[in-house]
This record gives sequence, structure tokens and C-alpha cells, in this order.
Amino acid sequence: MIELHYWPTPNGWKVSIMLEECGLPYRMVPVNIGRGEQFTPEFMALLGPHHRMPALIDDHPTQGRTPIELFESEAILMYLAQKTGRFLSTEVRARHETLQWLMWQVGGLGVMAAQNGHFLAYAAEKIPYAIERYGREVHRLYGVLDAQLGRTGQFVAGPEYSIADIAILPWVRIHRAQKVTLKDFPQVQRWYDQVSQRPAVKRGLALGRELRAPVLSEEARRALFGAAAPNGPRESPAG
Repeated sequence: MIELHYWPTPNGWKVSIMLEECGLPYRMVPVNIGRGEQFTPEFMALLGPHHRMPALIDDHPTQGRTPIELFESEAILMYLAQKTGRFLSTEVRARHETLQWLMWQVGGLGVMAAQNGHFLAYAAEKIPYAIERYGREVHRLYGVLDAQLGRTGQFVAGPEYSIADIAILPWVRIHRAQKVTLKDFPQVQRWYDQVSQRPAVKRGLALGRELRAPVLSEEARRALFGAAAPNGPRESPAG
């Protein structure tokens, strides 16, 4: 059985969508990042000092008997793709086209959208420079994605649905909070409307929906954005 340590955030959704798409049985263990549960000794005993969710434990890996423990959502996606033989081509060109767009999400869209969202909604004070800087970069990245989808005419990395689509979709899902209008990016709109209707995507996005608080409490704000954690700064609650 796979154990998913999870909270419903864009990085968490990547893994829940992938598990649903692959049809793998799993058990969800909530990690309430608004209460700082990612910093508890119990969580850190599983995955060391990284204190980020999502995290995954596979008790029955394809090789060996020792459970595999993983953090970082993109590493988890690659592991599950290899385990199931799905959503990551074995053909060299197609495989690396997918991987480069997966890395684009890691180093580009996810990072910039997270910073944009922080300064728009969560920062203790409004900083015009930060809001403009990250907002402009997020819009630029949507333009890059729109152009790529225009070239492929289908999915992010080509004609086949892949882990690149699974990784990028959760960040596009929060476009309204990013102050992005999808009608300005027609190819992204087309792709988003198509992919978000997949039954497994719907199930993955619904996982733990009831756990999310409609308003971020002061306790949650301190847990997510406090100055210090047991082993370092609390810069990122999710991976």
C-alpha cells in the first residue's frame, strides 16, 4: 500500500492526481501545514529534516522489499511513472521533452506563482515592487506555456498526456488567485478545460477538499510563514 502524506495544495494535488490516474491503491495521511504538522517529530522521523509535504511511502516497491520514502512532488511523479510505466515515454526524445517541461514547472511556474500568491494574499504588508515583479513574471510564463501548447496543439509535451501536464495543471488551477485571466491565453484555456475534465483529475483535486479552511487563521499564518522552524526557516510548506 502507498501512504501519501498530503495537504490539498498545488504540490499535493500533483501527487493525488497521479495516483488516481495510475489507479494505484493508496492511503492519505493528512499533514496540516497550517498547524505546523510538517515540523512534528513524527513527520520528520519518516522523512528527515526536510519537513515538506507531499511525501510518499511505498511499502511494495517494484525492486526489493525495503519501503521507498520520497519527498518533492516532481520526484514522486517520476517514481510513480517508472513504477507503472505510464505518463512518461520510454522513447528518448519524447521522454526528455516531458522532463524539460516538468523542470520548467519546478524552476519557473511553481516558484513564481508561489511567490506571486504570497505577496498578493499573505504578506504582512503590500510591497508594490514584489507584486509587480512576480505578477509580471507569472504572466510571462503563462505566455511561454500558451506558445508551447499552440505548437503541440494538444498537451504540454506533445500529443500524449504526461506528468508534465499533471505537474502544471494544479498551478494553473489557481489562476484567479494569481490575477491571471485565462481568456488572455487561449491555448492554456483550451488545455485547462480539457485536462480538468479527466475523471482522475477531478478525483485528485477533490482529495481532502474538506480539510481546507476558507480563511487563513493567524495560527496557520505563523505556521506557514513564521521566521524560524526547528531546523531552519519555514520558507516553503510544500514541495
